[in-house]
Amino acid sequence: MTISEIYPEFKKKYHKALVTGGAGFIGSHLCEELVTRGFLVVSIDNYSAGKYENLKHLKKYKNFREINCDITDVGKLSAYFKGVDIVFHNAASKKSVCLKDPRRDLEVNGAGTFNLLELAKKYKIKKFIQASTGSVYGEAIYFPQDEKHPTSPVSYYGVSKLAGERYVQVFHHLYGLDTTILRYFHVYGSRQESNEFGGVVAIFIRNMLEGKRPIIFGTGRQERSFTYVKDIVKANLLVATKKESTGEIYNCASGIKVTINELLKIILEVFERKDLKPVYKDWVLGDIKKFEISNSKIKKLGMNFERDFSKRLKSIIDEKKGSPKK
Repeated sequence: MTISEIYPEFKKKYHKALVTGGAGFIGSHLCEELVTRGFLVVSIDNYSAGKYENLKHLKKYKNFREINCDITDVGKLSAYFKGVDIVFHNAASKKSVCLKDPRRDLEVNGAGTFNLLELAKKYKIKKFIQASTGSVYGEAIYFPQDEKHPTSPVSYYGVSKLAGERYVQVFHHLYGLDTTILRYFHVYGSRQESNEFGGVVAIFIRNMLEGKRPIIFGTGRQERSFTYVKDIVKANLLVATKKESTGEIYNCASGIKVTINELLKIILEVFERKDLKPVYKDWVLGDIKKFEISNSKIKKLGMNFERDFSKRLKSIIDEKKGSPKK
């Protein structure tokens, strides 16, 4: 199913959307998709990780509003819920932040989510979509990991995101709030942070552009399920239109399995920089070694994912290098 096929039903239900983390990597793509389709969109971001330039191209649209606000500031947040039909909650304390400041991590991912849910209930929001993460699972007990897999996170980030999930489920159970949880896995694409808070794809590309040897933590044989950011946007819109998604949790993963070593090999070949051999360092605390994710549940809703990872990655690299997409 394409985004264009999803929109007729989406337009019947929603008029105004609020996107938290709207200036971030994924949030900005959500804002862009909705704004250019003519929907009223309010972006909420405190710019601790989000960037003004991610939304710069949207400021010309009259149906777009950009707000600098922290989701932990419930008093200020309330004013922006008026007239909102649907909330896409993507604001989060990133995984790399949690080791430095676990209290802040919990405040944002736990209490921040609770604040939004309270306001969603107060303003009778039609739909609340929670961005979660595969980190809530922890180490796998069985493969492929489906949504019934036990949640036993091994990082502060995984614990705080699971707390957010539980609050979402409670508000659905107690108050009938129409909610859906999407667990993201290793999202990549344009606008991804390439600093220490970013994803491995963006970091490796930055290393190439700067002529620096990339760092791999662990053996590099750890697997990831890289998922294209436009597919994440499509999944959000899809579950917003499906009645059967109410109160449900979905793995939002491409199903592609790529090791970190394989990822770097592709990037080195595209840049023709085989001289930049990786530096291997100790494992990052709480890092998961293997991902084999079942996406059959969300595919039953009509979701289909980008499968040609190598081709898509090369197009993103071309964009970063300033050359035309192939």
